[in-house]
Amino acid sequence: MYPSAGQRTALAGAFGCARVVYNDALRARETARSEGLPFPKAGDLSKQLITKAKQTPQRAWLGEVSAVVLQQSLRDLDTAYKKFFDGLKGKRPRMGAPQYKSRKDTRQAVRFTANARWSITPGRKLRLPKIGDLKVKWSRTLPSTPSTVTVIKDSAGRYFASFVVETGPTEVLPKATPEVGIDLGLGHFAVLSNGTKIDSPRFLRRAEKRLKKAQRALSRKEKGSKNRDKARQKVARAHARVADARREFHHQLSTRLIRENQAVAVEDLAVKGLARTRLAKSVHDAGWSAFVTMLEYKAARYGRTFIRIGRFEPTSQVCSACGAKDGPKPLHVRVWSCGACGAVLDRDINAAVNVAKAAGLAVSARGAQVRPGLVPAPRSEAGTHPKPQPSTAR
Repeated sequence: MYPSAGQRTALAGAFGCARVVYNDALRARETARSEGLPFPKAGDLSKQLITKAKQTPQRAWLGEVSAVVLQQSLRDLDTAYKKFFDGLKGKRPRMGAPQYKSRKDTRQAVRFTANARWSITPGRKLRLPKIGDLKVKWSRTLPSTPSTVTVIKDSAGRYFASFVVETGPTEVLPKATPEVGIDLGLGHFAVLSNGTKIDSPRFLRRAEKRLKKAQRALSRKEKGSKNRDKARQKVARAHARVADARREFHHQLSTRLIRENQAVAVEDLAVKGLARTRLAKSVHDAGWSAFVTMLEYKAARYGRTFIRIGRFEPTSQVCSACGAKDGPKPLHVRVWSCGACGAVLDRDINAAVNVAKAAGLAVSARGAQVRPGLVPAPRSEAGTHPKPQPSTAR
């Protein structure tokens, strides 16, 4: 979105009011907890922190924004508490308790539901209550009437509108025959069980020179000055370009794999553990988790099968041709020979084939073999004469 100067001021007011209501509600609940009082309900907080607060001189400016934005801020706090308590009960991964929001946060967001009576004008602008008609550059056509819109301002100072729409089963793709296993790595971003290798773009590595220059300029600016804020936005824009390019690469590759294959299998990687090693920057630059997440939800959307195998499967130790386990190998070994059948195997393609086999997919192991190896003859067929015989040639 491209709001005008006045609309940016109105959006800043909406961001600030939503943040204040969120912090007031969090403070009320933390105070009740420390004093041993019952947990305040959302309805009581709405009456106290929104309806009655607007009538006080200290919070009269809450009436300058849509009340729906403030109500959604309370709902966000309820969601944060629910996730926190569900984590304590073991229903989901554990996460920290809700924290206070700061006005210095570089990312801000507000949400408008249908009750706010927002709309899309005939001129394809987004009309928001008490903000106006905002110019929008549409990335796609909305498949149905949206029920909710979230306005987001990111660290680079860009504005986005995210819509909640309902989709039907019309997106299911026709059935495809191929099934593929994927081995994710750093030398190649992805290696497929059919022998295809996809190079790693290394977006962060390629942009490091530009990022260093912007960060050095930021470090020279005086703290609290306008020039420092401009330099901070320049750094944020540089990082945003890297993140956008990586996300676009993930989207294009994941969509292609889902469209071309009926089933996709990947290995559950320990990204957090790898991010604590000397390869941390390269691991984060690859963005495996985001890519696997895209594969998972696109498979569900388009009627494909997505399988995630355990991270402890010895995919790099097992020969995909005969199934013999040859033991762990150092990372610099990219090609190895099976001691049982003699096949010369590419490490990455062999791992991708084993990923597919562990997931129960019907794949061929031909792509894993670099060249046919010499197969040793069985001992019973190694020869019939234990001793050399005299030659009969004359």
